[in-house]
Amino acid sequence: MSKKEIISTDKAPAAIGPYSQAVKVGDTVYLSGQIPLAPDTMEMVAGGIGEQATQVFNNLSAVAAAAGGSLDDAVKVNISLTDLGDFNAVNEVMKTFLKEPYPARACVQVAALPRGAMVEIEVILSL
Repeated sequence: MSKKEIISTDKAPAAIGPYSQAVKVGDTVYLSGQIPLAPDTMEMVAGGIGEQATQVFNNLSAVAAAAGGSLDDAVKVNISLTDLGDFNAVNEVMKTFLKEPYPARACVQVAALPRGAMVEIEVILSL
């Protein structure tokens, strides 16, 4: 049985609930969902979906680095949007952080996200 290792970094927002930024088990790292909070202020970034998605991917990149990897190690991405009309805009941002071959992905519309965020993204890495 593998032991789990808790991953934490101050380069990404602190958890706003009872969860860890990421958990590593063996060579797999489960990154918790990130919303567009600036790590230094814990405030939502200003702007629209492009700015919010960029902050989310920056946060995920920081957690991935703290786990000893990068978003290049992503095997699964789950995206939650409050407006599925933002699908293409998030795709454009995602392509600046991830390269082909892209990981598996799901994208769903949800009624609401914490702190009024427009997007939340979680990632699974294989190191």
